[in-house]
Amino acid sequence: MRASTLDAPPRPALHGPTFVRLLARLTDDTLPQGGPAPAERLSQWIDWTRAVVLSKALDAKAPEAEHGAQVLDRDDAAACAKARATLLASITGAPELAIPQPQAVGSSDDADAEPPAPVEFSPFRQRHLALQRSMLIATGRLRGDLRERLAQRSAEMARLAEVDAVMEGALSPREHALLGAVPALLETHFERLRAAANTSAADPSAAWLDGFRRDMQGVLIAELDVRFQPVEGLLAALRTH
Repeated sequence: MRASTLDAPPRPALHGPTFVRLLARLTDDTLPQGGPAPAERLSQWIDWTRAVVLSKALDAKAPEAEHGAQVLDRDDAAACAKARATLLASITGAPELAIPQPQAVGSSDDADAEPPAPVEFSPFRQRHLALQRSMLIATGRLRGDLRERLAQRSAEMARLAEVDAVMEGALSPREHALLGAVPALLETHFERLRAAANTSAADPSAAWLDGFRRDMQGVLIAELDVRFQPVEGLLAALRTH
């Protein structure tokens, strides 16, 4: 009697932010269940010098609001939405991530056309890094503008703005290190898909490459959502005050 072939057991459902779940799926890793408590995890991100600065910001007397400052009459939510839409368009419109249209077989240009160059990961890496820089600049500028707006509202809002500035400075090094590792994870995914497809590296319309483009675009959009979370938090504070 021939032994039946058993399928591999299904992977457990992944929980957590979309960005983390996407990376775990692409790297074929599983997310740890449980883990350290939030306070313990935060202590691994902030060294003692930054922890002292954060403690002072939390314990200090709330600064007086800048009553003399002119509060600009503008729609902060619209400004943030426009910036996010621009970044999203840069991701979805990136030429490296566009799915090429299939060409007609036997066209007159095929005979004279040079064979396509092998598809390498380098252009994808460069595009990813450029989009990350754009996200970093845009969200940093928005965050600073919103903090200035908060500081003009009340003493409590001014303290929130100060705490956010300290948190940004404390968490940015760790955040940059983690997000900076994403291109390497995508490169590993790129090479694994190409090897599994066992196809020519010079075929720009290969199905595995189209799948990679969609995966990379999804990761970038999820990263955009992560980077906008502090901006959305400051916007929510402005709306409620």
